[in-house]
Amino acid sequence: MGPDVPLLNDYKQEFFWKRFPQTVLGGPRFKLGYCAPPYIYVNQIILFLIPWVFGGVGTVLYQLNALEDYWASILAAGLMLLAAFIVQGMNLWVRQRNMTVEAFSSGNTLADEDEFDFSSCAGPETIKFIIPGKKYLINTVFHSILAGALCGLGTWYLLPNRLMILYANTGATFVLFVFGWVTVCIGEYSLIINTAVETATFQPQDMYEINALTRPLHIFAFIAVDLAYRFTVNSTLLQINQILHIIFVFLPVLWAVGILPPVDALFLWLLEQILEFGFGGSPMATNLRLLVMFIVSVGVVIATFFIPSTLGVVLFTTGMGFILSLDLTQVEASFRFCCRTARASLEYPKHLRNRIGWQLGWKEALIYISFLIMTLAEAGLLHYFARRSTTSRTSPQTIISYILIVTLVVWKIFREIQSAYVLFGIFRNPLFPKGIRTVKIFKQKQTILMKAGLIQRILLNLISPFAMVAFLSVDTSLQDLHTVSLCIGFTRAFRIVWQNTENALLEVVVIAIVRLATLHSSLVWWNSIGTGMQLLMVGIIRDRFFQAISNLKFALTVLASSWIEKKQRRKSSSILIILNIILFPVVLTIIALASALSAPLLPLFTLPVFLVGFPRPNKSWPGAVGTAACICPDSVYYQHMMHNLAAAFCMAFSASSLGNPSPGSHFLCRFQDRLIWVLILERGFGYCCISVKGLELQETSCHTAEARRVDEVFEMAFEQDDQAKACPVNQHIGNILTPCAVLPVEVYSDARNILTGIIDSHENLKQLKEDFAKVFIWVLLHYTNKSKPSENFQENQSLHQNITWSDEYTITSVQTESSKSPKDSYSINSETFNEWSDGDLFELESIGRKTRISFVKSTTGVQQITTQPIITSIPGSVETQRLSPDMNDEELPKTTPTYGLHATDKGREFLMETGSHEMGPFSSPYSHKLKVPENWRSGPFPSLLLQDLLKSFPEDWYSFVLTLLDVVHADEKPSVIFEVKGDETLRDTYAQVVMTCYGVMLGTDSTIPSPNQVFKVYSGDIPWSLGLDWLTQKPELFTLALKAFRYTFKLMFDKASLGPVENFVELVNYLEEYDRDWFIGMVSEPQWQQAVLQEKPYLFSLGYDPSLSTYAGRVLSLQEMLLQVGRLNAEAIRGQWANLSWELLYATNDDEERYSIQAHPVLLRNLTVQSADPPLGYPIYSSTPIHIPLF
Repeated sequence: MGPDVPLLNDYKQEFFWKRFPQTVLGGPRFKLGYCAPPYIYVNQIILFLIPWVFGGVGTVLYQLNALEDYWASILAAGLMLLAAFIVQGMNLWVRQRNMTVEAFSSGNTLADEDEFDFSSCAGPETIKFIIPGKKYLINTVFHSILAGALCGLGTWYLLPNRLMILYANTGATFVLFVFGWVTVCIGEYSLIINTAVETATFQPQDMYEINALTRPLHIFAFIAVDLAYRFTVNSTLLQINQILHIIFVFLPVLWAVGILPPVDALFLWLLEQILEFGFGGSPMATNLRLLVMFIVSVGVVIATFFIPSTLGVVLFTTGMGFILSLDLTQVEASFRFCCRTARASLEYPKHLRNRIGWQLGWKEALIYISFLIMTLAEAGLLHYFARRSTTSRTSPQTIISYILIVTLVVWKIFREIQSAYVLFGIFRNPLFPKGIRTVKIFKQKQTILMKAGLIQRILLNLISPFAMVAFLSVDTSLQDLHTVSLCIGFTRAFRIVWQNTENALLEVVVIAIVRLATLHSSLVWWNSIGTGMQLLMVGIIRDRFFQAISNLKFALTVLASSWIEKKQRRKSSSILIILNIILFPVVLTIIALASALSAPLLPLFTLPVFLVGFPRPNKSWPGAVGTAACICPDSVYYQHMMHNLAAAFCMAFSASSLGNPSPGSHFLCRFQDRLIWVLILERGFGYCCISVKGLELQETSCHTAEARRVDEVFEMAFEQDDQAKACPVNQHIGNILTPCAVLPVEVYSDARNILTGIIDSHENLKQLKEDFAKVFIWVLLHYTNKSKPSENFQENQSLHQNITWSDEYTITSVQTESSKSPKDSYSINSETFNEWSDGDLFELESIGRKTRISFVKSTTGVQQITTQPIITSIPGSVETQRLSPDMNDEELPKTTPTYGLHATDKGREFLMETGSHEMGPFSSPYSHKLKVPENWRSGPFPSLLLQDLLKSFPEDWYSFVLTLLDVVHADEKPSVIFEVKGDETLRDTYAQVVMTCYGVMLGTDSTIPSPNQVFKVYSGDIPWSLGLDWLTQKPELFTLALKAFRYTFKLMFDKASLGPVENFVELVNYLEEYDRDWFIGMVSEPQWQQAVLQEKPYLFSLGYDPSLSTYAGRVLSLQEMLLQVGRLNAEAIRGQWANLSWELLYATNDDEERYSIQAHPVLLRNLTVQSADPPLGYPIYSSTPIHIPLF
């Protein structure tokens, strides 16, 4: 698609311009898209102005001194409450009245979804259109009460006398009164009449009608500040109240552009902001943990306020700060791990037994307790002995300040050299290894980085926290505790030291530098707020400053790429660039506002048209992490590598090669055709929590274009040789992806080979047909040897005496031409068919007597073998003779199917004849360990056809495989194997089973199979033949035969690639390797995914491309490979996700070819859309939160 593809198609544009006025006005629908009676518009205007009328009554009575201000407010509230109940009652009445009618009425399916047939001014359709009503009765009552309260408080908030006191200006009072009531009416209409669709939409579906509360709660927030000012006269509150009254007038504009968040997003965002900046915590991976941690943190602050001694405060806040910064979610898992029973231990999942992260065992608990004791001892002793020291050049705090500054500088240097680029990704790191293409080369070149990483880990995890605890413990402002601000400040300070050591170190050093710079001067206000609040302010400024830098870089990237990237250059690009340059102060203001609110910078349709998105939680999406993904067969590759990837990230984070793993950071990993998206959800002392998403492997054109640019960025950073003149500056500095490091990860490497010249080779196919019997013998013997339990000699003798055959089998004895001695013969079991189709008329059959083996129960209760003659009648005759006095009619044998006419070929009659030969017992008592199931011993082929097949049975290979089996103990093996090899009955049994399956799968003639036939048999789609039904009715045998054929094909592939097999020993080595290390099958089979999760070393599959008419082999090999990792601009991701949410949830622009989903190699727009949570994005894999250690 070209760059000038419409941002919205014609239908969506019409829909948008109908929805947007409704959003601005709070719910009235004045633009319908069809002709409606005038009373529809009049009724909506009346309902819109009702709150103003009721508020106006109270206002007039107050201005006339007839009522006090609170009585005027109560009057307006009562009138609005009554009106709200009446309005909602009308809707309930109409719904109950029309309930039976709607059950039988069929709507016009060709009409628009919002088209109504209006009959009168107050008709049911009119009421249903204007007042849709509430889904839940409790909301009907609650929203009505809230509407009354909103009208009453709105009246109080907008009383003219109160406005005159605030501004002392009649014009300002009039403007604020009029437009203020417009704001109140909009909020009331959205609450009680018809909820408008908000541009600030967080949830895809409003299940509990929360959106109706959004605008009223915003209004209540403004009123709350006014009430606080009225009851507590304060100059600061006066100024805030004056500003908020002005902003109150512009609330409809803020609602329309989507800056103000909905209730659910606002609640979660406030909890995160207060927990992070007020209490020193971290955003949490789940909403429940966020709420629990917030409540616990509030409890810690309250407890701190009531502790009487400063020493107790220091010890309590230090201990609680350390404890709350730990990964407490592992306590429950560790408790279960330690307390599980022996049976549960066997059932414990593998990935939990070897899961990533500390398990709070006795070693880890000892380390944690040691850290806690040391920090408590340090804080307590320093506070007790050095708390009264003043700020001077020789004071303990000054000395610690110098130590912290040096620690920060040294740690920063050692951390910077871990990444591929330094100084905000601008310059290439000269110490970072170049020409990294293999794991071996990377490990050889990273020696210096490993030593530097160890030093920075010691500085960060051991020296810095204790130095900062010492700095805080000797602070003089601790003497002024028992004020709310100081309790909050020091609770946060002692916690962030452990929760996020990198940020805490920077904040403490800033405070230390300011104090060292002002030793001989006094900053009265700054010193009066205390160290704790100073750190809180510095923390907020630090966070917002880096957000502003990221937002500015994102805005410049969008602006520049709209012209530099030719495929992104639209007709309007030049105009937009000029407007951005002219209005650059406005753009900077928007960036500053977005950063101050910690809200995403929203580029409308990803064009350089910037808006401030509404503040939302750190993870950007409302649902639980990892609960939704577009699962497909390729998802298993991401699922398999999840824990290996987490282990690699553990090493990278501990070495700081990926930078600071702060919550909200995004990383993109690339390996072959796989793209992995990693989001940091939570951060604490010694751990962080990540979410892993896997993007689609079936690449679209947009996906391919961006993936190619990702490869270019990583190649420029990691794969340039040492001799190459690498540019010292990052040539892709404008890209939102900054390469960081390469990580060795054990993953499946995917290799695909075109089999032209192999699968279509006549010699290879001929060899495949010859090898199948050998491979099947090996598979079958190993199967029977493993499946039979070990039996002693007496049990074998008992079985030898009582061996029986099913009455549905007929025994035929034929002599093979390839026998090495006259005694070598094969006893073949040929099953008599019970039911056949039209082919019954064409089977050759010798008319004579056959030997039937059946069960006869003796008086002793032991089954013995007896033979009964079976007379085969002429086709068409009626069988009248009962074969045995004790047989029922159901036991009468069916006639054997025949081919062709009923004449007998005298020349071949001797080959078809079967005498009354009885299958003899096994000559070796150990042969029973290798016997095949009885129902496999029959066969679908006539004797003549079977005899031809038996000529190809490889006896020498059969004997060789027998010598390798562990039938008995090693000391008895030679003699036993000799006995088993000489057992002709066992050999005849295997010959019939193997060669019958051979004939079914590859045909009974000498024709070489075609590549198409080979592919069909490999995939399990065996072409129809005489014995197909016989084989498919035995699933276990069919599985073994298919397994043997797939092994045979893999053997053909290896022989064509590596050379021929020289002897039987080499062939056995191949087969043992296949059985031990390989899964050979089809990608579409469930067993393929199971093999991946079970970490089979190798997997092989055969595929066919109908468009190119080529066959391809696919090999997955589990090995340690290099995973390239880059850091994404977090604000660029949040901005694009915010636009995606607005575009799909509000503008409903779900066109698959829309502009905002097209490839953008700089913004990685298509990949960013994919990585969003469903239903807006479509990752094929999404993990639940994974906790990984940082040590």
